[in-house]
Amino acid sequence: MNSFDTRKAFLDFFVSKGHKEVKASSLIPTDESVLFTTAGMQQFKPYFLGEKSPYGNMVTTCQKCMRTSDIDNVGDVNHLTFFEMLGNFTFGQYFKKEAIQYAYEFLIDTLKLPKDRIWITYFKGDKDVEKDEESIKIWKELGISEDRMIGFSREDNFWGPTGNEGPCGPTTEIHYDLTGINCSLGDKCLPNCSCKRYVEIWNLVFNEFYQDKGKKLTPLKQNGVDTGMGLERLCMALQGKTILFETDLFDGIIKEIEKVSGKKYEDFQSSFRIIADHLKSAMFLIEAGILPGKNDREYILRRILRRAIRHAKNIGLKDFNSILEKIFDIYEDIYPEIIAGKERIISVIDEEKLKFEKTLEKGLKEFEKLSFINSEKAFYLYESYGFPIELTIELAKEKNINVDLKEFDDLQKKHQEISRAGAQKKFGGLGIDIVLDEKDRKEMTKLHTATHLLHQALRQILGEEVKQMGSDINPERLRFDFSFKRKLEKEELEKIENLINEKIKEGLEMKKEEMKYEDAIKSGALAFFKEKYPEIVNVYSIGNFSKEICAGPHVDNISELKCVKILKEEAVGVGVRRIKIKLNNC
Repeated sequence: MNSFDTRKAFLDFFVSKGHKEVKASSLIPTDESVLFTTAGMQQFKPYFLGEKSPYGNMVTTCQKCMRTSDIDNVGDVNHLTFFEMLGNFTFGQYFKKEAIQYAYEFLIDTLKLPKDRIWITYFKGDKDVEKDEESIKIWKELGISEDRMIGFSREDNFWGPTGNEGPCGPTTEIHYDLTGINCSLGDKCLPNCSCKRYVEIWNLVFNEFYQDKGKKLTPLKQNGVDTGMGLERLCMALQGKTILFETDLFDGIIKEIEKVSGKKYEDFQSSFRIIADHLKSAMFLIEAGILPGKNDREYILRRILRRAIRHAKNIGLKDFNSILEKIFDIYEDIYPEIIAGKERIISVIDEEKLKFEKTLEKGLKEFEKLSFINSEKAFYLYESYGFPIELTIELAKEKNINVDLKEFDDLQKKHQEISRAGAQKKFGGLGIDIVLDEKDRKEMTKLHTATHLLHQALRQILGEEVKQMGSDINPERLRFDFSFKRKLEKEELEKIENLINEKIKEGLEMKKEEMKYEDAIKSGALAFFKEKYPEIVNVYSIGNFSKEICAGPHVDNISELKCVKILKEEAVGVGVRRIKIKLNNC
């Protein structure tokens, strides 16, 4: 069974059991304590805690996920950064018995996986939480023999929470025996063995507790079920493969890399896998609105792209375009949004590739001169040639060069302090880590309000295809990114600025309304960033001029803005422009 049919079979199965299919949420989560969406349950976190779900109490999804913990391991047989997670969830509707029965029915009856290759793990208990006897009993009733069930500790069979706090609980996991062959451990070769004989395909989490920031567990008012099954791993089992990169989700990409590089996969397996996985991850991150940069999500994107670029150099691969086309082909019918952003995705990747290639060759020459790498040398490669520290460590490992990075963090902090001081001077003495005073807070509130005016002015002057792609505000200026395919003419910028200032002179009030998300969209309110919105949203209107769903701070009357001045308009990538504005007295 191919990946498309497997994904559909899962969703159709749970819809037939009364679950509502919910669209995947953005890779940028609403939970600010985590960088990316790492599990299907994240968009449903409030409903496990008792908030009413707009989808009902039983849902199913195929969720795009990104995990950064495995970046350095990508290149082996089974680690990925981007993957899809199939899941079924319930908020107080059913619990262990039904969840386990559904899982068994789908795998054994629907997909026809051989029962004798299924192994089960469960939580064996500790001082805080009892052994999961109930799950053991249910599996036995389904015909799983006790010698195929193994208890593990909290590290393996207790999940959550995502972020700093939230719902969590014991798990029972379904493992699949890929080969049936013991490793050197003999009869001790069991699920969770490092030999890769087994693959965990489905994790059934039974949310019974809330864990606070102090790690204290308290019982939830309602039990919930949160399951996650990696599509790529399930395809490996169904397609009779022992390596993720041999499934149909990667096979075409690997073959295309062979074709355009002229190299054999067998000779450069690690580089092929890194390029395939990292380009796939980069595509979805860029589609989510992330651009390569120095901080947080932006740094992760830059890191994986630069790692892919270096491995492309290893195999003589000069161009990514046909490889990207193969990835688009795999996902265009599942995630049409990546096709809508295709030009921009390719442009961002090409731009980062050109930028890094200019310094990579020089940096590698410098690296070749080193027989030992200390913090100063690693930081020199980072600052002068754009080598992420992880790249330096990876190169050193490949060439058996000793590394001592005890002082690297201190050097990086000093560099950040210098950069921050420059930013403070540039932006009126305010750095990103400084608590805002009341004056600055008011200025940023005005500038946030100005995003509404600017967005609507752009749409009115340039056309309704314009959409907000991101923004950044400090007390001195607003930076606003939007979708548009060409440079703006001087006359267009003047019209946009004049229109905004005309509206400010009208002294229109900022009106706030609470309404259901669906009603807000029907009323013409704009929504952005592919966010997952709550059932009830705030809608801000500026007269009949602008209407947006928004959670930010706003002025009461736009006359408080006095006047705006456009500072600059420039390209960010193909299909994305950037405008910077400030407030004036005019």
